[in-house]
Amino acid sequence: MNEAQALDVAREAVYALLIVSSPLMIIGLAVGLAIAIFQALTQIQEVTLTFVPKIIVIFLSLLVLLPFMLRRLTDLTMFLMDKIVAIG
Repeated sequence: MNEAQALDVAREAVYALLIVSSPLMIIGLAVGLAIAIFQALTQIQEVTLTFVPKIIVIFLSLLVLLPFMLRRLTDLTMFLMDKIVAIG
């Protein structure tokens, strides 16, 4: 495996990581922002108010987005296997 192939594999892995993780991070950011605005408006400064809803929403989004994430990771695995076969 030469440098170009190694960089290609690394690029695809980073791209897959970003595609798989970004929906959950964006959802977590949106929920956190909504809770922060709610806390600022009501002046409720309860610590668990920020964590519990975020955990629940991210868990539910994970259940919904799991097929998409699995498909992307399967595509990455197939890409890596094709690269391994091409080396040998």
